Amino acid sequence: MKRLGVEAVITADKEVLMSADKVIFPGVGEAETTMNHLRATGLDELIKNLRQPVLGICLGMQLMCRYSEEGDTNCLNIFDTEVKRFVPARHEDKVPHMGWNTIGEVNSRLFNGFTEEEFVYFVHSFYVPVNECTAAQTHYILPFSAALHKDNFYATQFHPEKSGTVGERILKNFLDI
Repeated sequence: MKRLGVEAVITADKEVLMSADKVIFPGVGEAETTMNHLRATGLDELIKNLRQPVLGICLGMQLMCRYSEEGDTNCLNIFDTEVKRFVPARHEDKVPHMGWNTIGEVNSRLFNGFTEEEFVYFVHSFYVPVNECTAAQTHYILPFSAALHKDNFYATQFHPEKSGTVGERILKNFLDI
């Protein structure tokens, strides 16, 4: 965010989150443990009720879904879809999926100025199937949602913060919403 000239605040304070202009819900970790923490602190209900633009990244996107196979976990149910574990189809398929992929069929303001030849960085073992909230998709083992969008909620399975200038543009687009 600093590279974009934005002062970001890292917080779990409900008042700060509710008054923020935008909220980024990052994610590194495990679904069940993180959801248990969100429920214990009441942040689960707060996140679901935010009205400003919210961007979930990686696990943040997965937790915005209804259910995750990771830990057999009920999640926030912002996006009415589930999160599934990648199952290698061939010997050369590796899980977690780590690396650079192009994304296509983009349908969100997050991708203004984006071309389908550009690459973004993924690192994940679970995926969200293509569904009615899919805002971009890619393919690794099978087609899956690279991004989701519904109302004021945006989410990316890839890491824009690790995706170089392409990711910076996506974050800038989010800040401009």
